[in-house]
Amino acid sequence: MAYLESLSALDPLDRGRPHSVSDATWRVATREGLRVLQIDTYGSPERKDKGTVSQSIQLDATKAAELVAICRSVFPEIG
Repeated sequence: MAYLESLSALDPLDRGRPHSVSDATWRVATREGLRVLQIDTYGSPERKDKGTVSQSIQLDATKAAELVAICRSVFPEIG
């Protein structure tokens, strides 16, 4: 699990192959008494242990606001 301390921009990603498809869920969690958004991703359908959380990230209110701003700059059509 990762609690995001910073979000930094990198150069655009030019990959020869796309990432595999997976599902994600989100929930509200608590970290040191503060509310955080937790996003869990799951392995691909070919994964041996189906339904097992693969990665988790947690964002506090400040990082969530930063992510919203990033999303709006990358996807201006969402407003």
